Amino acid sequence: MQNRIEHLDDIINEAKALPAAVTAVVDAGERHVLEAAHQAAAAGLIEPLLIGRREDIEPLMRELGGDYPILDAGTPELAAELGVQAVTEGRAKLLMKGHLHTAEFLHPIIAKLRRAPRVSHVFIAEIESYSKLLFITDAAINITPDLETKKQILQNAIDLARLLGNAQPKAAALSAIEVVNPAIASTVDAACLAKMAERGQIRHALVDGPLAFDNAISAESARIKGINSPVSGEVDILLTPDLVSGNILYKDLEYLAGARFAGIVLGASVPVVLTSRADPEAVRLASLALARVAHHRGECSNEE
Repeated sequence: MQNRIEHLDDIINEAKALPAAVTAVVDAGERHVLEAAHQAAAAGLIEPLLIGRREDIEPLMRELGGDYPILDAGTPELAAELGVQAVTEGRAKLLMKGHLHTAEFLHPIIAKLRRAPRVSHVFIAEIESYSKLLFITDAAINITPDLETKKQILQNAIDLARLLGNAQPKAAALSAIEVVNPAIASTVDAACLAKMAERGQIRHALVDGPLAFDNAISAESARIKGINSPVSGEVDILLTPDLVSGNILYKDLEYLAGARFAGIVLGASVPVVLTSRADPEAVRLASLALARVAHHRGECSNEE
């Protein structure tokens, strides 16, 4: 088991200590995208391989003062295919979404690079009011996951937590209430996931559910409600019932609680950075650092 990551700065510092990884930036001909790639390169995190319309990229690069290789691609779809090709040919170790739509970006990744049963996204949050990093999944890709999909999403997050040094993460399958109610499907799924973890169908984690958000985060809240759970107050991973609730939770924590975030896509042969143009520079850099560390630690684990 590798050293445990306790803070986002630990991820950034570890990434800076590694050799910069060639990162295919897909559909890179937009200022926010190029600024993020340029800043990450200046921080020593990546070596950008820019993919997109050369006539859009070159003038922006002259303004920013960067000089990186460009693969000319006339359409976003072609840019996505060339990004995947760069990975399969060993020319790139990471993928970063540029200006194209998420579905266009992910389509060739899922078709050609998927290694897990399900591709999913994880945000890692650092919040002053909580004692450890929180993994939130899935707030970006899987819209209304069924039980089997939730199992796979959860396993992806567990595997990442273990890669970052947490040997047995504690996961909460969230719903609106903490008891099973057949009228609320997410409570039934959550209870099944907890039992599946007990039976070894979900590996290397303590999983409990259904738990409401307060019961998962606060041991005192669980005590008041008479909930005896090894996860309450110690949770590492929050599995949300669907993309909408996960996305709202993530943005609430960012905009109202001042949380710091990094996020990557899991389940492909390489980590994938899926940032939004609205994301601040710190989120982009932390996400690229997380992708770099996850890739490096994954390679080390495969060699053991």
